[in-house]
Amino acid sequence: MEPELILTGSNSRSTEYVPSDAVGKLNGSGYEQRGRFPYDSARSSEQEQKVEVFRKLLEKHRGERQLVILQDFPDPDALSSAWAYKLIAQKYDVNCEIVYAGMLSHQENIALVKLTGIPLQRWTPQIAKTKDLSNYKGCVFIDNQGTTSQLFSVVQQAHVPITVVIDHHSMQDDLNAEFIDIRTNTRATATILTQYLQSGMLRLDSNISEHVKCATALMHGLRSDTNRLMQAQEEDFLAAAYLSRFYDGQLLNTVLQSSRSRQVMDVIERSLKNRIVQNNFSIAGVGYLRYDDRDAIPQAADFLVTEDNVHTAVVYGIVHDDDDELELVVGSLRTNKITLDPDEFIKEAFGQDSQGRFFGGGRSQAGGFEIPMGFLSGFSESSEYAKMKWSVFDTQIKQKLLRLVNPEQNYPQQ
Repeated sequence: MEPELILTGSNSRSTEYVPSDAVGKLNGSGYEQRGRFPYDSARSSEQEQKVEVFRKLLEKHRGERQLVILQDFPDPDALSSAWAYKLIAQKYDVNCEIVYAGMLSHQENIALVKLTGIPLQRWTPQIAKTKDLSNYKGCVFIDNQGTTSQLFSVVQQAHVPITVVIDHHSMQDDLNAEFIDIRTNTRATATILTQYLQSGMLRLDSNISEHVKCATALMHGLRSDTNRLMQAQEEDFLAAAYLSRFYDGQLLNTVLQSSRSRQVMDVIERSLKNRIVQNNFSIAGVGYLRYDDRDAIPQAADFLVTEDNVHTAVVYGIVHDDDDELELVVGSLRTNKITLDPDEFIKEAFGQDSQGRFFGGGRSQAGGFEIPMGFLSGFSESSEYAKMKWSVFDTQIKQKLLRLVNPEQNYPQQ
């Protein structure tokens, strides 16, 4: 049996290989690569080894169907990376369907999908349960690890094995997958997928419209997760340089020119009115939002973090879907402070559920959280009841955040 290769990112540059007895894995056990990939001969050898394991895995699954599962509210990094994975897999006769359970509500994401034609399907959990999932021999998580998708439990119950996980967020759970490539020091998942393209797993052709549009999407994903390349590292610039040979600059500019909706502007206005600023943190609760407008929360956080004397912004609200009687507290964090780790901050602030899964996490300079409202979830015709419910959750979220923001202040014990 071939050895299993697992690669994860950390701050160490040392390399340690440990034998393993499974096939085709990249992540935190088996052959474990501890460290970032420096751009030298050692890195080149490691990258080649990693690509070879990935290639063997796809060969092993030739002729099969896979589900590529995105987070409920996929961003440009996830959308573009999933498309790149689908095109690579297609070369190995692996047929992939890209699915998500939530909504596309950010104006740039809607424009990206419409203008490039990303082959994307929305599967709510109800729709997924009507599908014959036995047709899929594996599922793939791109730019997430299943913790931010309602489809995770559906594929688990259908016993669809996890084949691949490719992500740049911190490790969320112990994952049982054949191939895991999680690089926490890489700024964008689009950078990881572009490196696979560069390795020759799929040779982009500027004469093929689908390749040009995918390269454009990857450039947008890379640009989005590196704050317009201002937080990019060497590997991101190298990936962008490669994509520059294929992408359509005019198409990308059209995507970026998409305007904010009235709903988004309303949430930004609410965040400005309700924010409190302590120790350079701006914290704002924006009340109730429709499920379709959820992406207004990270856009409000993006806006608040630009204020003078603010290095970190947290915006949150109660997101509700009247049709499903679903309510969640949803929040986003944005920071310009290099020493603040969003993943650690959010996990420390909100902790874990009864199954040990964290309510949120993050990556470099950004994070998010979702907290189910449980018994209190659901619509009420009483406006007074709705106000009281918001007041309770608003107070609780603020207390949990302020304990970390201003630990010298005394807050009521819970």
